Amino acid sequence: MKARRSHLRTVLTVAGSDSGGGAGIQADLKTFASLGVHGTSAITCLTAQDPSGVRGVQACHPGILRQQIEAVFETFHPNAVKTGMLYSIPLITTVAQTLHQLQPACLVVDPVMVATSGARLLQPSAIRALCRDLLPLATLITPNLDEAAVLLNRPLTAPEALRAAARELHERFGCAALVKGGHLRETKLAVDFFYDGRNELLFEAPRIPRVSTHGTGCTYSAAIAGYAALGCRLPYAVELAKQYITNAIAQSARAGSHSVLNHFWE
Repeated sequence: MKARRSHLRTVLTVAGSDSGGGAGIQADLKTFASLGVHGTSAITCLTAQDPSGVRGVQACHPGILRQQIEAVFETFHPNAVKTGMLYSIPLITTVAQTLHQLQPACLVVDPVMVATSGARLLQPSAIRALCRDLLPLATLITPNLDEAAVLLNRPLTAPEALRAAARELHERFGCAALVKGGHLRETKLAVDFFYDGRNELLFEAPRIPRVSTHGTGCTYSAAIAGYAALGCRLPYAVELAKQYITNAIAQSARAGSHSVLNHFWE
């Protein structure tokens, strides 16, 4: 007898390609597969990189980026969309205009600006376009410590500052905000603050020492989009995604000379 085919929920990631497989499109698709959702992609940039650095970036033409997104929506009608590396004003404008027309049910925007290695993944001139055109369309934005500091134009150095930042980002852009404190120094816990106008939540997990964190931001936001596509309410999707990324780090493995996240942890 033929097994009955299950109907998979679909998630679209709009992000850059990481040749090292640790972040970007590659990390997102592995995350989606591990959660049992069908992953689709629209590639914004090709990057030549590994966990130690980015050697080169080649941006996609805005026209083909739009066609990628439209092709996915026409066939798969994604239940959630996640954006990552957008790099330039033309790409941000294209993504914002296209998604404004297509109206995804859930849009998670990871405002990727700088790689773990320090390489710029968003041109400084594009920050204003990101804030003006895309962030107001988001269901949730997921800046890390440094990205939130850029968006708010002030340094964030303590957990309480993250709490205030989540509230201010919600007020400024009209969407839920998850401010991630994994880059806070001298803390035993990795703390994140979530605020959506009604729910204010603190998520904590033990900080795991001596493990590479390349790709954690991409994976975290992809997991939120995946759980949202599965029907989880946003606060619960964030809670599950926090557990997911914590375990992916804790059960990381070695590939070549680097630690890599374990997207299929048990």
